[in-house]
Amino acid sequence: MIKVMQGVRVLEVAQFTFVPAAGAILADWGADVIKVEHPVRGDTQRGFINMGGFQLDPNRHPLIEHPNRGKRSVGIDVSTPGGQEVLYEIAKTADVFLTNYLPAQRQKNKFDVEHIRAVNPNIIYARGSAYGDKGSERDTGGFDGTAFWTRSGVGHALTPEAIDGALSQGIPAFGDSIGGMNIAGGISAALFHRERTGETAEIDVSLLSTAWWAAGASVTQGMETGETMRSLMPDDATSVNPFMANYRTSDGGTINLCIVSPTGYIRDAFEHLGLPELADDPRFSDVLPLIENASEGVELIAKAIAGKPFEYWRQHLKTMKGQWAPFQSLVDLNTDEQAIANDMVVEVEAADGGKPFKVVRGPVQFNHEPLQTTRAPQASEHTEIVLMELGIDWDRIEELKDSGAIA
Repeated sequence: MIKVMQGVRVLEVAQFTFVPAAGAILADWGADVIKVEHPVRGDTQRGFINMGGFQLDPNRHPLIEHPNRGKRSVGIDVSTPGGQEVLYEIAKTADVFLTNYLPAQRQKNKFDVEHIRAVNPNIIYARGSAYGDKGSERDTGGFDGTAFWTRSGVGHALTPEAIDGALSQGIPAFGDSIGGMNIAGGISAALFHRERTGETAEIDVSLLSTAWWAAGASVTQGMETGETMRSLMPDDATSVNPFMANYRTSDGGTINLCIVSPTGYIRDAFEHLGLPELADDPRFSDVLPLIENASEGVELIAKAIAGKPFEYWRQHLKTMKGQWAPFQSLVDLNTDEQAIANDMVVEVEAADGGKPFKVVRGPVQFNHEPLQTTRAPQASEHTEIVLMELGIDWDRIEELKDSGAIA
């Protein structure tokens, strides 16, 4: 497998998912990512026993494996002088410093940009935050449930007005993972810029900006008109194009037709739906009448799809030229033939020695090659190895351990 980041070292002082997800992507791409964890507690997320209402096995922990695969972990107490010295020793060898700690914590523990640049002027310094590193709320913390989902307007847009209240975020670490990819992209660009010009850079990505970028077209529309888009309840959804709607199958499944521009697709679509006669019906045979008679078309298509089960349509529509998709769950994706064919899942050794742990590869694939990575490290698993690589002798390692500066 090609390692486009081979030779790049990333020093990560971060926890939870948002910024560590960026480190995971860079590790996937071949970077040596050294994750700094508290020598006693480790990453706070290691202690999470619940995710979205599901109990978690601490030895098979999705919130650790997903954002930390492929890394090495060192245990350093960055609040101690000895721990800070070790942190700086690693920073001297690193290309990137990656953090999601708040400004006050970065200053108190002396790993803000000026401290790290003092020992390595050429390092790229990347920050992830809830609301950005400028303004009156730069010191305000947050999670994707607050910054990405709630404050950004994304949750509001996805909550139908007919619901009395607000939908909760159904996917833990949703914005975190998207934001982590944004950080990884920014770091890649900064490394390229440094290679070309010799100039280093600071990088900022917030969960709020991640959400607004993801919803950018709708945000722009709102700024233009003052109106906001909202999701609709299933029974309230109407379509001006019968080839753009959700249809229920005989066994309660859902098929989404999404033929945005029906030109050239009408006959093939009706034939696949078992309604070949409609391709010659003047109400539906061309785009303009199809739109003018959308409600009648929706009714006819709905009746046809309701006549057969979900699995029939999932297989039968594979040869249809127009765009469509089965309405699947996240569990269904694990058996999706196309997802498997594109190496979207990779198995890693499980920390508990049991069956392999499955993780999702990042969205970028190089040369059609499947991802090769390793499990997430145990907390402080690589402390001695990394320090010895830096040339720190065993006597000093023992002194640092005795003082509590490292684990």
